[in-house]
Amino acid sequence: MRLLIVYDGACPFCSAYTGLLQLREQMYVELLSARSDDARIDGFRAAGYRLDEGMLLQMNGEVYAGAEAMHRLAILSTRGGLLNRLQRFVFARRWLAHALYPWLRVGRRLALYVRRVPLIDGPGPLAEKKP
Repeated sequence: MRLLIVYDGACPFCSAYTGLLQLREQMYVELLSARSDDARIDGFRAAGYRLDEGMLLQMNGEVYAGAEAMHRLAILSTRGGLLNRLQRFVFARRWLAHALYPWLRVGRRLALYVRRVPLIDGPGPLAEKKP
């Protein structure tokens, strides 16, 4: 199975999560920073995905965003390693993934603000994208 994970490469939490994640061996995983100039990033934006609102998982031709992406990754992860087991325990429960994900987004924004890193879709830290 081929997976594409789009995450914020400048976010220390996002980078740590993608580094911690241990997926089953039969998976080919490609990590793509949402801050890169890869043409697929423009394609996701054109499809209406707001990259500051959450990570993306592309799997079997489907795209999952935010909490649903983390939920699906948790289900696909192994039981190896304490932190990997913990993230699997939490995010494999869809309701819990959806309840916690907004708080993870807040933590990401705060980390970017402290590091003075602008948001992906905005001109500066904590800026909201205009409709």
